[in-house]
Amino acid sequence: MQQIRHEPIAPTRTQQLAHGAAIDAHRHDDHQIVYAGRGVLAVTTSAGSWVAPGTRAIWVPAGTVHAHKAHGELELHVVGLPRSENPLGLDTPTVLAVSPLLRELILAHTRTPDDDSPERARLRAVMLDQLRASPQQPLHLPTPSAPQLRALREILHANPADNRTLATLGREVGASDRTLSRLLRSDLGMTFPQWRTQLRLHHALVLLAEHTPVTTVAHLCGWSSASAFIDVFRRTFGHTPGSHRPQDQPF
Repeated sequence: MQQIRHEPIAPTRTQQLAHGAAIDAHRHDDHQIVYAGRGVLAVTTSAGSWVAPGTRAIWVPAGTVHAHKAHGELELHVVGLPRSENPLGLDTPTVLAVSPLLRELILAHTRTPDDDSPERARLRAVMLDQLRASPQQPLHLPTPSAPQLRALREILHANPADNRTLATLGREVGASDRTLSRLLRSDLGMTFPQWRTQLRLHHALVLLAEHTPVTTVAHLCGWSSASAFIDVFRRTFGHTPGSHRPQDQPF
């Protein structure tokens, strides 16, 4: 059985991770805000996975067992907050929008020494104000519990471009499309198109972090054309995939 590392304090820090590097499952007594200044960050728990490019950060509540993985050369910024201080009032991992101002505040806060100076206290106060105003983003890819959905996830994870209908896929996993639709609603709170789009977007972010051309990403992730992919990506993330570069995150 995997050993879960326990770190009582969630230190505020900046950390460099190579592409594909991982931080194994662990938990903190304090809350964390994790942000990728460069690259794409994936956070995984037993409930699912969250992927965040540079326009998003991930809130990880105290006590949550989670693991990190880097896609692209990752510059990881971690802000630790005491359990008693929850500016967002959230008790589950959540993806948050990061404005240009909030990005700079996180970078400054994690790159300067942790001290009790009045200047740092003011910086932290403004950062927390910006966090409170950050919209939550529905970028969670939940982990299904039903065996049929787990089998379906493995098929689509292996080939996100698989465009077969739910009825056709159902025959492969041993369930009707009606049964799978019901399980998706009860288990994940999503329809099949919503779930498949989320899965494809997660894969697209990883491929973009690896410098895969946009047209190739669209093809590998199952969109009918590059323009269709660009439209979905822009509506979800607020910028085009062509401007999404690990070394220079756009806003």
